[in-house]
Amino acid sequence: MSAAIEIKGLVKRYGKVTAVDGVDMTAASGEMTGLIGPDGAGKTTLLRSLCGLIRFDSGECKLSGLDTARQTAAVRAIVGYMPQRFSLYPDLTVAENLRFFADLFEVSPADRNRRLERLLKFSRLGPFSDRKAAALSGGMKQKLALSCTLIHTPKVLLLDEPTTGVDPVSRREFWDILSELRGEGVSILVTTPYMDEAGRCDRVALMHKGRILHTDKPADIPKLFRNTLVEVECADPARFAKVLAGSGRFHSVQAYGDRIHVSGPEKPDALEAMIRRTLSESAAGKPGRVGRIRPGIEDTFVELMAG
Repeated sequence: MSAAIEIKGLVKRYGKVTAVDGVDMTAASGEMTGLIGPDGAGKTTLLRSLCGLIRFDSGECKLSGLDTARQTAAVRAIVGYMPQRFSLYPDLTVAENLRFFADLFEVSPADRNRRLERLLKFSRLGPFSDRKAAALSGGMKQKLALSCTLIHTPKVLLLDEPTTGVDPVSRREFWDILSELRGEGVSILVTTPYMDEAGRCDRVALMHKGRILHTDKPADIPKLFRNTLVEVECADPARFAKVLAGSGRFHSVQAYGDRIHVSGPEKPDALEAMIRRTLSESAAGKPGRVGRIRPGIEDTFVELMAG
């Protein structure tokens, strides 16, 4: 299978700050790749470099074989980029926004109506075509933004946290649309802070401090976890996590809602005993259930960053 995205040795600096530090990455045609990492990891800079919005300092980027630095016009014809804040026009209706972007991408009059009709049906926005963008819900705005990005039928789709702040139902609908696009052969690179979304990708790339730590199938990412992982149920997770992390006895400590995930090289019984002893010595209080669990993608990412 041919590569839709090829990145070799990509470096981008902003003054003394290296935002992207020698990234190598490949994504096959028709593949959906999830890019995850904390704020400041370099994800947005990587996407903007790929679609030719910014010039990188060194390295090489290709989309469907086109060099993003030397063949900018050709790249823009095949790529769809949806930034975190997509500029919809609030005073225009759904249909008017789509027509505007069709004109912007020079879609021919013969193709425009056919594409508008398909995208309205595809995004389930048909019943709302006459509604102004300002009156749409958050999830509907994101689906309209995606439709505007798709108006010129791109081969490669770059999406920067497209569902941040969107309700769970709209998030699921949005990802159902992405799955349909992948089924049609569109190659997708999407950044997301949600691990359940990352699990729907063909592959996941973990990015930290401008570098790709690892790329693999979602189901295989947890295999990188080398320590024991224990979950602690407690009434005050922020306080308990602060105590456990401050002790310096554990490899990683991460709070998730009313629970804390703690890792270390010890065997499960020894690690559980160390957690209870640490909390008892600090007078933080008694935890609820303490027991070993299987790591997920996020646990593995935290572990890799800690290392």
